[in-house]
Order: sequence, then structure tokens, then C-alpha cells
Amino acid sequence: MLLAFSVAPSGNGRADGSVHDAVAAAVKVVRDSGLPNRTSAMFTEVEGSWDEVFDVVKRATEAVEPFGSRISLVIKADIRPGYEGELDGKLERLERAIEGF
Repeated sequence: MLLAFSVAPSGNGRADGSVHDAVAAAVKVVRDSGLPNRTSAMFTEVEGSWDEVFDVVKRATEAVEPFGSRISLVIKADIRPGYEGELDGKLERLERAIEGF
């Protein structure tokens, strides 16, 4: 399973609205999990079994709790049984396709 998620607090009282400390806490959980992962400006992607991935998302969400009175969590999953290494594999296939145009 590939899962992309974004988790952020609201109601944190910061004048600039920044959530980087909370996001850092969540991303640290993901990186410490040992699962393949990648973080971009908007989402963190993680790859593993259903149970592994959702455990990481739950713990990352819990890491954000101290930073606000409310949490927003967005999840998108690609569930493709029998496939591994898709965090990079999908991008490699895309690049090859782009080269063909």
C-alpha cells in the first residue's frame, strides 16, 4: 500500500499560522518507523502493509495533538496487492513514459 497523508493542527494561536513544528513532529514519527517514505511540501507518502501504514499515520496524528485544539487529516491510498517498491517504481515508470513523448 502507498499512502499519502497530510496532518496539521488548527487553533494553535500563532499569528503567522505556521504549523511547521507540528508537521516536523509528525514527519519524525514517519521517518523513525523505518518504512519507505517521502515528504514533499504538501504530503508525506509512506509504503507498507495496511496495518503498518495506518499505525504510522495514527502515531503521526497523535504527535500533532499538542500543537492545536483541532487536527486536520487528509489521506489518499493506492492499494495494489502483490506490489512493493512502488514509492519509487511509479515515478520511474512515469519518467520513462514522459521520455517517450
